[in-house]
Amino acid sequence: MRKTLLATTAALGLALALTACSPQDSGASSAPSSSSSQSTTKSSASTDTAARTGEFAGLNGKKVAGTVSVSDGEVMLTEFSSDEGPDLHVYLADGTDEAAIAAGMLVDAVSYDTATQTFALDGVKAGEYSHVVIYCDKAKAVFGAAELS
Repeated sequence: MRKTLLATTAALGLALALTACSPQDSGASSAPSSSSSQSTTKSSASTDTAARTGEFAGLNGKKVAGTVSVSDGEVMLTEFSSDEGPDLHVYLADGTDEAAIAAGMLVDAVSYDTATQTFALDGVKAGEYSHVVIYCDKAKAVFGAAELS
């Protein structure tokens, strides 16, 4: 009985957390913008020169799509789209669970509906990370990830 109650409580907690990252305006469009771009203005001090890429996949019932490339001190998202969330960020991590996110590197805030986005990595050794993760900081929920190769 106690295990069932704990499992139900955990499932309810995850559902509530994911709901916090759901669109609040039901009339909002979640279609990606193919001509928009966003970039950071930070200087880049690259320590990794070999490009690594990956394809995003949604996790925890969320949709994330597109390609990521990590090279020359930057993270570039192309053909990117995601479910809307109030506090979405890009992380470099060695997995997709909470421990990996906590031990990972916050890159920057990400726009869910901007198809092309570039983020500078100031002196970050991106080669030390295996995944690029889209994470909702407010709800502490992983939306999706791309494994780098």
